[in-house]
Amino acid sequence: MYEDERTKCEYRYSISLKSCFEKLKITNIKNGRAPTDFNRNKFVTQKNQTSQTRDEPAHSLGDLEQKLKNSDSLFLLDILQKHESTAAEPLDELYEALADTLFKEESTHCYKNYLLPTGESITLSETVAIISQGTTGLVTWDAALYLAEWAIENSTVLNNRTVLELGSGIGLTGIAISKACNPKAYIFSDYHQCVLEQLKENIYLNGFVLESEDVNCTKMQSRDQTAKRVGFQGPKVAVAELDWESVTQEQLWELHPDVVIAADVVYDPEVTLCLIGVLQKLSASKAKGKNPEIYIAFTIRNPDTYHLFQTELGKVGIGWHVIPTQKKNLFPYDTHSDITILQLLL
Repeated sequence: MYEDERTKCEYRYSISLKSCFEKLKITNIKNGRAPTDFNRNKFVTQKNQTSQTRDEPAHSLGDLEQKLKNSDSLFLLDILQKHESTAAEPLDELYEALADTLFKEESTHCYKNYLLPTGESITLSETVAIISQGTTGLVTWDAALYLAEWAIENSTVLNNRTVLELGSGIGLTGIAISKACNPKAYIFSDYHQCVLEQLKENIYLNGFVLESEDVNCTKMQSRDQTAKRVGFQGPKVAVAELDWESVTQEQLWELHPDVVIAADVVYDPEVTLCLIGVLQKLSASKAKGKNPEIYIAFTIRNPDTYHLFQTELGKVGIGWHVIPTQKKNLFPYDTHSDITILQLLL
């Protein structure tokens, strides 16, 4: 019975999808929206190490069907189907209402562009909600912009070095550094699966090659050889899934970071303690002859959390000093926010 009912339901909502799909395109154009909302979307992709522009369907009939089933437009769709079953042309207002509903759902994501001093630009896909899919990692925070500015103004710190970023989010800081600071390699890292997916999309969107899902020393070297064969210009770029609670010293050592950075990862006592644990494991790498430089940027929203971080650093023997405030504002963020960068001394 369930299977029969499901089949009936699926048939019911597929009757007029084609006509609805075409009508929605017309409705969006008439209302001054770009036809790409329900037609075709251009994006830049990296394929075989060659930058290309490619047309891809933004919404197939199957995508639209799923969206209609899962949205508040169910009632409107029922009315439209009843009209069409009698061979009567539904009112344009019904299609407009349906398009408005779908457009509101689509607006949960947006694209933002940032111009670099080099003349290059960064394009990021991100959510418009501060919290989305159970995480705050799908938006760009002010401290990430601030850290990117500092890195660009102090690019010698990163030039021809391997950079590991903890809690990369959707990638603004890392993409800016990869484009403007000439690192040898850049390793983005995060843990939330939705954040990792969005991060990878943004890396591809900005023209970088990402060949390995799991990062280790061997694969990073393999990526370097591939880059030489095809003449790819730019740093080696990789994404690592790092769980701060379970990552081991060996896993961190395999990344061989010369510089470790993070932005806006000190905002909660529990997260702060996990970060301290990662920093301890990095400091232990000195026994391997390594001593990575570490820079942490954060917005001081709660002074108690800031002081907790400093106190816990002292407990594990990690020193720190405040990086002087930078002079330029290259990116748009709230200049009244209390943002600072600490250089940690392992």
